[in-house]
Amino acid sequence: MRLPFQTAAFAIAFALAATLPSSPAGAESESVVVFAAASLKNALDEIAAGWTAKSGVTVKTSYAASSALAKQIEEGAPANLFISADLDWMDYVEKKNLLKAGTRGNLFGNSIVLVASKDWTKGDVKIEPNFPLASLLGDGRLAMASVAAVPAGKYGKAALEKLGAWSSVANKVAETENVRAALALVARGEAPLGIVYRTDAAAEPSVKIVGTFPDDSHPPIVYPAAALASPKNAKAEDFLRYLAGPEAKAIFVKNGFTVFAARSST
Repeated sequence: MRLPFQTAAFAIAFALAATLPSSPAGAESESVVVFAAASLKNALDEIAAGWTAKSGVTVKTSYAASSALAKQIEEGAPANLFISADLDWMDYVEKKNLLKAGTRGNLFGNSIVLVASKDWTKGDVKIEPNFPLASLLGDGRLAMASVAAVPAGKYGKAALEKLGAWSSVANKVAETENVRAALALVARGEAPLGIVYRTDAAAEPSVKIVGTFPDDSHPPIVYPAAALASPKNAKAEDFLRYLAGPEAKAIFVKNGFTVFAARSST
């Protein structure tokens, strides 16, 4: 039987924790569990591998929508770090008093783009007020992460509303549980167009960017990161500092993220 998405993700999170060493000292010295937005997978996998090679500490990552991860943390999933794709879900976790004080900061930014499959023949799309998105879709659907909860979907809806295009496509949206799932719909040809992060588009060779949303059409895309208050893990803070350092920064930039000059508290 297939589990609902959030239930399945929660089970995976606990399965990750179950693989940690049983002794508190071993758990702290050997593993760090990171809950991270799905859009971070390519960059964070590479960064984690580099840090493990240097430190000898294993990084175990669980990727999903920031909304799902925040809820899992609230329900007691034993993560050590949380990296959200927007400020709202980090705020949510912070208001539950689940962050370790003094560890929260903004690491990097992103942008949202309109993607099509590689065989798209209608050319680039000029994204401007009242651009003809509905006509471009025809009888097809617009792939987006959940517009009510998932950061990528929320950014996308905000942009379409500001540009006057949302009302014409609201009934054409194919919503998914996270941004990578929306990307997959376009890559497989199941949706002619989708709204994803620029970094997601760069990671998928079966799609191409056909338009970029103006930065002022949606709230700034900010990825905050923080250590969680429980379970305690000093190595998690070491990894958090590494994420803000030059080696990780170079990998984030290579993957298309906009890296801030320095971590700043929010």
